[in-house]
Amino acid sequence: MWKRWLAMGFLAFVMIFSSVSHHADGSRHVGKPAKVKTGLEILLEHPDRLKGKKVGLITNPTAITRDYRHALDAMLEAGIQVVKVYGPEHGVRGTEQAGDEPGSFEDPRTGLPFINLYGKQPGEMVPLFDGVDVLVFDIQDVGTRFYTYIYTMAYAMEAAAEAGKPFIVLDRPNPIGGVKVEGPVLDPAYRSFVGLYPIPQRHGMTVGELARLFNEEFFPQEGKKKADLTVIAMKGWKRNQLYEDTGLPWVIPSPNMPTTDTALVYPGTGMIEGTNLSEGRGTTRPFELLGAPYIKGWELAEALNKENLPGVSFREAYFNPTFSKYAGETVGGVQVHLEDPERFSPILTGLVIIEKVKQLYPEDFAWRKDGNEYWIDKLTGSDRVRKKLDAGVSARKIAEEWEGELKDFRKLRARYLLYPPKGHKQ
Repeated sequence: MWKRWLAMGFLAFVMIFSSVSHHADGSRHVGKPAKVKTGLEILLEHPDRLKGKKVGLITNPTAITRDYRHALDAMLEAGIQVVKVYGPEHGVRGTEQAGDEPGSFEDPRTGLPFINLYGKQPGEMVPLFDGVDVLVFDIQDVGTRFYTYIYTMAYAMEAAAEAGKPFIVLDRPNPIGGVKVEGPVLDPAYRSFVGLYPIPQRHGMTVGELARLFNEEFFPQEGKKKADLTVIAMKGWKRNQLYEDTGLPWVIPSPNMPTTDTALVYPGTGMIEGTNLSEGRGTTRPFELLGAPYIKGWELAEALNKENLPGVSFREAYFNPTFSKYAGETVGGVQVHLEDPERFSPILTGLVIIEKVKQLYPEDFAWRKDGNEYWIDKLTGSDRVRKKLDAGVSARKIAEEWEGELKDFRKLRARYLLYPPKGHKQ
């Protein structure tokens, strides 16, 4: 009998152990991943919809099938006539660092022109679309308002509308889920290329849903032509899924977004860019390693862990960035250890980190300025966060004040969702 119970216990252990897996790249999934089909894969099942059309493909390395074929190769193999390829920030090949302008060149393998769109206004894009019948956008976003790919999409949609060319978005998952909506809604007075439209810092929408929102809501408000927009939706994606639940391979969307954990913390720790702390650029854990030479790692870790923030813990850490802030210097700080993505609140966490650094090191902490403007204001979409933190208002109090505007946004976005929530509060 005892052998039977031992065997049953061992089986139960194996089942429990195997139901949760953690990967070396910092990603995780629970249970067996679902089979989600991206918009690209749906298009490839019906390539005739682009028959006879000269296609301009807006893309980067993330546009792959589940068997790792890039959209460009897969489309050419399917008989789709791609004639030009366009890239966002970081370039078609994803090699450039943030803010660096990628060049345009002829691809030596296909002979196609690879054309940079980053830094260009819609009017500058219009002539770049000459010789193209239809634009197709396929890029993996990360779900944060200040990640720029969605604005390359928006500008390209404007340019396509001006040029009289249809625009197709091949949809992909929001890697941090489509349920939670968090953070301040952008004040249009603070619009920039890290925030063009009044959406929250964590918007909980896919690129296809955002394209619909921009086209139907914001373009008309600004007196712009609406694009002839088609979104090819995914099959099998649910709003409560994180990226690991999809069964799709992860390709880094930009040089400093190496893992899905990076994407999960980014809506909050991305705000560190607006301070004189290193956000971990120049390390293997950007946006998870945070600090400055003036910080005592043990002191900050202790203060943050006392806050009992949901789903996260902090470890004393030291690092030497190879580039960006404090390159070549020893930096003290913390590593953000994500424990429970469902409970984790990235933007509250980011605010509390800044709050504690300001309290512990008031003579050393500073906001980063971009000319005469504070970068944190661009990231958070107004000067409210900066001014309230400077006035000593607690991070938790600041976060509570967003609830009204988030409620309004949830109502607005509901009209443009392609994958309605089922039993999940938006």
